[in-house]
Amino acid sequence: MSTDLDRRAWVVQVMGLPVSVHLRGPRVRTDAVAQRVERVFAELRELDAVFSTYRPESVLGRLGGAPPGPAATADPLVREVVALCEEARARTDGWFDARRLPLPRGGTGFDPSGLVKGWAVERVARHLTDLPGHDLCLNAGGDVLLRTAPGRPAWRVGIEDPDRPARMLDVVERARGAVATSGTARRGAHITDPRSGRPAGAVRSVTVVGPELLWADVYATAAVARGADALDWLATLDGYAALLVDAAGRIRATPDWPGSRPAGQTAAA
Repeated sequence: MSTDLDRRAWVVQVMGLPVSVHLRGPRVRTDAVAQRVERVFAELRELDAVFSTYRPESVLGRLGGAPPGPAATADPLVREVVALCEEARARTDGWFDARRLPLPRGGTGFDPSGLVKGWAVERVARHLTDLPGHDLCLNAGGDVLLRTAPGRPAWRVGIEDPDRPARMLDVVERARGAVATSGTARRGAHITDPRSGRPAGAVRSVTVVGPELLWADVYATAAVARGADALDWLATLDGYAALLVDAAGRIRATPDWPGSRPAGQTAAA
């Protein structure tokens, strides 16, 4: 099978971050494909209008951090996200907890943003994943969903050094699945330790690879919150692997990490 495929990329600022769609395949220059891509961005805008905690007119914005009650959860999308947040809390032993997070306008309350991005990207990707003979890389602010047709070359995803974002710590090749990174490089210490209520500072970044972007993103966020013993916990997650940079600059990985970096190095190595 030939791997000499046409490529096309689209980038739009939505949900407060750059979202890019990269496609490889024979029809990427057609209007039909462009219309599918526009549906991806249109649905992300619709979901942002429901779940953004920065927009006072959104469903979550109107709640102001209060847990969604019967009126809000009458919306099946809100009900699904609330249920997933509870599942995430159980899966991470409480290290991902959307119920007591700092809110944009002060105070603490319910904020599912750490889960919504991965969930939303997986949801909207359906507009493109059924394109026969096409490969997809959907990147939402560094969290990446990948789909590749059989026999095609894998996508290569670079892992940023949190101290020097122009430098790559590693590169992973993935034909399918997800790569998600959480940490302090882009937004500072924005992840909260749910047990102390203070910003988590023991980990600089965590990258998780696995089959689903929603859970890769949740696990990466929970690992930053968890801190020192996060890598041991990440190693127990079936189907997922991780690369962690701690506050001292040490780079460590779970045994099944698919990249090339060995454990125990420093970021300066």
